[in-house]
Amino acid sequence: MIIGKINKNEPTIRFSLDLNCIHCGKKVPGGMLTSEQYYGTYSFLLEVDDFKKKYLCGICRDKKRTGKIEK
Repeated sequence: MIIGKINKNEPTIRFSLDLNCIHCGKKVPGGMLTSEQYYGTYSFLLEVDDFKKKYLCGICRDKKRTGKIEK
């Protein structure tokens, strides 16, 4: 998954997050990609924090889309 904006020919950084689904609590792989300039900035940290608060695993995301779970 890409966090932030990566321009053409811009160096990138791969990093890993400790992600858990907010609905079922399942641990999921957290491989992420971002640009070197964006990594570690205040905006980056806010975006990662927001992403962790809203993350659903694939199973829960499908259930939400079909209306079997709310939120």
